[in-house]
Amino acid sequence: MSQTLQEKNKALLIKGFDVLFNQRDFAEAEKFWSPNYIQHSAHIEPGRGGLFSLVKSLPIGAKWEHGIIMAEGDHVIVHSRYTNPDGSAIVVVDIMRINDGMFQEHWDVIQPEASEAESKSKRPMFGDKFRRQ
Repeated sequence: MSQTLQEKNKALLIKGFDVLFNQRDFAEAEKFWSPNYIQHSAHIEPGRGGLFSLVKSLPIGAKWEHGIIMAEGDHVIVHSRYTNPDGSAIVVVDIMRINDGMFQEHWDVIQPEASEAESKSKRPMFGDKFRRQ
């Protein structure tokens, strides 16, 4: 049975983010991010080069993991956690526009991950349990 465009785009996002953020394979990542990539994030320099520079500046051992992922048309939305080796983490909703198998455009919403002690709801921001600090 063939995959829908949305299923293919979700799989592409998971693979591409793993290649860039976890494997840090920048040559391979160029296959996922368009040379004309449009960056809407206020904290990242323009284009693919700006994103790659940001990832290069992250501490060795930083990790990306995905949670909920949804797709509609040529957009994929992923709820993710980016964890640093010191235990600090941010929870992010990334929105990617994908065309012809490449990431064309990106938006995000970012928030530091709250610990159980910091959470007024006493529910985790990512996944079904709090991360160990």
